[in-house]
Amino acid sequence: MEEHHKIAGVAIDWHELRARAVHAAQHAYAPYSGLHVGAAGLTSNGRIHVGCNVENASYGLTLCAECGLISSVIVAGEADLVAVSVVAHDGRPLIPCGRCRQLLVEHGSVGLLFDQGEASAPILLRDLLPDAWRGPEDVPSPHTARGN
Repeated sequence: MEEHHKIAGVAIDWHELRARAVHAAQHAYAPYSGLHVGAAGLTSNGRIHVGCNVENASYGLTLCAECGLISSVIVAGEADLVAVSVVAHDGRPLIPCGRCRQLLVEHGSVGLLFDQGEASAPILLRDLLPDAWRGPEDVPSPHTARGN
């Protein structure tokens, strides 16, 4: 697989994204599942942001690595992720859960590429979440939802 791509004029170094995600995974707090996850994302201005999973005793309120990634992007005042890699601590690629797919869609470019690891070509995130709501304008109002 080609390790470098260009999207929207931004060079994507998949090896670097994976390495940054692995490093983030090493800082995960995962005493319940033991699964340390890291996420690294490249924004349209060429900056890389990272996140890691943070578990807690209520399980369902655990923060996925992608949540931390999106928080980092927003705190930096950025948007438009163009490429994302999510991995376990050993570098094994992971696919985001449904909640995280929605987060990534809302904060990513239309052509956001998702890393599937060295053995496979990246895929468009919209292929992982077809017909996704891209933002507030896509959420039906209570009146529309009832057919009013």
